[in-house]
Amino acid sequence: MTSPLVSSNPAVNSDRSSTRRKKKKRIQSQNSGENINNNGQRQNSVEWKSDVQQQIYSSKLLQALRQVRQNSGSSGPKRVREAADRVLASTAKGRSRWSRAILTNRLKLKFMKKNNIVKQQSKVMTVITSGSSRMKKKSKLKILRLKSKSLPAVQRKARVLSRLVPGCRKEPLPVVLEEATDYIAALEMQVRAMTALAELLSVSGSSSSSSSAAAPGGGPNQPNSSSPR
Repeated sequence: MTSPLVSSNPAVNSDRSSTRRKKKKRIQSQNSGENINNNGQRQNSVEWKSDVQQQIYSSKLLQALRQVRQNSGSSGPKRVREAADRVLASTAKGRSRWSRAILTNRLKLKFMKKNNIVKQQSKVMTVITSGSSRMKKKSKLKILRLKSKSLPAVQRKARVLSRLVPGCRKEPLPVVLEEATDYIAALEMQVRAMTALAELLSVSGSSSSSSSAAAPGGGPNQPNSSSPR
């Protein structure tokens, strides 16, 4: 005698087994995706430490600085910094959030420069009605400061770190840590490349000045050929 509680329907059993298989496949695919992302982040941080990546960045940086000097006629510290960050983001090839944020921020700045005239006109109108709005902004800032002070120390440090890394202001802590490790490695490579370029430029400048001083006609004690006998 078979008990009536046991289901002997093969269709139900096959449906259950298929759903279990689908769940296992989803879990395996999620784990494999996380492993691929972690390996990609590790490979990117290792690539920044290689000499080949530093040479690629140095060559691109030289081209960018020449373009800045040709377009503007002078290369100030702000423009050099913008060019260095832009080249660093393009060298990352958009594989990280911080590189995409730097590139998109450049496009936003271009768009804002075009609309500066409209903003200046709107500022004139806002100055008239800015008395009450300033008081509201100050009250909001005080509330935000009080909220930030009441947060735990770990959350406050994580928030500061997310503000330092481009494109990670509203991201969770694991994403911020991954982006920060890659961004720090890229900045270290940037410092090495720029110090090497500065040393090369200083050496070339000193050699050119010494060669100009040693050129004929430049010495003070040159003998006079037309002296009387």
